Amino acid sequence: MESNMATVMDVKRLTEKDIDEVKEIPLDTRFKLENELTPIQKNFLAVNGYLVFDQVASSEEVGMILSETDRLAKRWIDEKTEVINGIPLMVGVDPEGKKLVQRQPFNTMFSDKMKEFLRDTRFEPIRRIFGDEARVGDEEKDGLVFNRYINIEGGRRPQLGWHTDGLRDLFYGRMPGPMLNVGMHFDEITKEDGGLRLIPGSHNQGFFSMCFKKAYFISHKEDPKEITVETKPGDLTIHDGRLWHRVARSNKTGWPSLRRTMFVPYLTGPYEPKNENSKMPFYHKLDKLIKAG
Repeated sequence: MESNMATVMDVKRLTEKDIDEVKEIPLDTRFKLENELTPIQKNFLAVNGYLVFDQVASSEEVGMILSETDRLAKRWIDEKTEVINGIPLMVGVDPEGKKLVQRQPFNTMFSDKMKEFLRDTRFEPIRRIFGDEARVGDEEKDGLVFNRYINIEGGRRPQLGWHTDGLRDLFYGRMPGPMLNVGMHFDEITKEDGGLRLIPGSHNQGFFSMCFKKAYFISHKEDPKEITVETKPGDLTIHDGRLWHRVARSNKTGWPSLRRTMFVPYLTGPYEPKNENSKMPFYHKLDKLIKAG
């Protein structure tokens, strides 16, 4: 039985009329998240591989999340924490030379406020894309991950090279299938601010193109077909992990270049929670060997 996500993401289910209607919609369209995804939203996702929902979180909720994640980052720096449930913290420096946590996993396991927010009913249409039995995976994989990108000397990952998330599936000996990254954004980001770049429709590419079209993580070169995903605080985005995508370096430096996002997995299948005894996954060991330019 096919999952809801496999059905939603299958461009082959669409008629030529459906595809033509999607092609008339500007690639920078900001949609409204309601009780159900509309047919045109589902078709846009199938054809282009992403959706941007306008300010799903309120300014008060954005402030709460930033406050909670800053509190946790300070705690982990003070306690000299390096790994949480088998997942390493990524620590760089801020413009004042102080330590700055740039990637922190499992935030909801240490914040009841964030856990409650993540399970709000407004996100049910997103969960149902993955299937009626899907669950929020904030205690599995890397949990709810909060990222801080900043363009500064000594900063970790001011940019991230071209890649698809299908590579991780190949490491685990399985062919890449439909996969969605669900993210929330906390800063107003335009093209000059760097941020997410993706190639619409590239999730429908063949296996050879997914493996060899670009040099994974090494290539940062602009692609003529790429678009910038511009966001406002509180925006929610979905993009298929099989898309070619990258994070561009901001044209600004210091605090004005700060870009904050968080991502959470929605999962089906066996429940596999992480704890303090969990081993570090292979792809994180590999990540330590990759230096982003």
